[in-house]
Amino acid sequence: QVQLVESGGGFVRPGGSLRLSCAASGFMFSMTDMSWYRQAPGKERESVALISGTGGTTEYADSVSGRFTISRDNAKNTVYLQMNSLKPEDTAVYYCKTRFRMDDYWGQGTQVTVSS
Repeated sequence: QVQLVESGGGFVRPGGSLRLSCAASGFMFSMTDMSWYRQAPGKERESVALISGTGGTTEYADSVSGRFTISRDNAKNTVYLQMNSLKPEDTAVYYCKTRFRMDDYWGQGTQVTVSS
């Protein structure tokens, strides 16, 4: 079955960096777009970044463009989110997501807290 397992969250000061990882299994990873979403307390879940199966196409939310970078290693079935210049408003639970055979699959999420 499809499994997505995020890791790499934590506490960081404003201006700091974190790299999130999402290990995937149970589907044809290299042929599947992957996304990162986040949900802050009291807010709706929002899309952060997307990467195509080959990695040739990426998209970002305006709020993170220029600070975050999504990438993938198809040999390791893993997608990454490099987050630089973090701000307090980036505090959220970050989720890995994919769509496979017309169903959406989500990881369990990893907490990112940005605070001074």
